[in-house]
Amino acid sequence: MHQIDNIDARILRELSTDGRISNLSLSDRIGLSPSACLRRVAALEKSGVIEGYRAVLNPSKTGIGFLAYVTVGLSEHTKSAQEAFERRMTHAPEVRECHNITGSVEYLLRVEAADLAAYKHFHTEILGALPQVNTIQTYVVMGSPKDERR
Repeated sequence: MHQIDNIDARILRELSTDGRISNLSLSDRIGLSPSACLRRVAALEKSGVIEGYRAVLNPSKTGIGFLAYVTVGLSEHTKSAQEAFERRMTHAPEVRECHNITGSVEYLLRVEAADLAAYKHFHTEILGALPQVNTIQTYVVMGSPKDERR
């Protein structure tokens, strides 16, 4: 396991804000030489602390106008029911995140759709049609004052 010191933590903070920052700019912000900074980033990548880099998309520019968190309770509490549900969720493009959680339901989903009509189709024709699903509760996002994924 990679031990994260204060310098690594600062590097990770900067990269999580701007994954495309040049090594020269990053090293300047952190206060390291470019070669030392590059070695640290490479070590963080090699150890798996940094798993990858991705583009942050603007939902409204990509046709996403509806965001909801959805809790799902299963009708059966078996491994096969969970596996079948999870398999289906990995193939549903509307489901951006699927978390197996504790509590009164089994799953929490982050769902993105073009609009309410598109979400209704997903809710009724895809999620609601699964034999494993017993309960669905939708929480529509009205705004996101803090979202570190964006």
